[in-house]
Amino acid sequence: MNNNEELIRKVKNVIDQIRPYLQSDGGDIEFVELTSDNIVNVKLLGACGSCPYSTMTLKNGVENAMKRAIPEIKSVEAINLDF
Repeated sequence: MNNNEELIRKVKNVIDQIRPYLQSDGGDIEFVELTSDNIVNVKLLGACGSCPYSTMTLKNGVENAMKRAIPEIKSVEAINLDF
């Protein structure tokens, strides 16, 4: 397994740990890609996709958890948020 595959595996593992919290509020999260500069792109789904607090959830919750677990990650971006 190369380094990129290992990082993706770790990213998906963190997402799986976060998912129940988002689902408890009617939302969900989907991994889209890991860019070459270690930015994780995700889609926020369900209630998370339309909630005005989704950016705060993404940065304060998802991104912080991701960076704590995987220091190589620079940021987490939702590719489907329009606010």
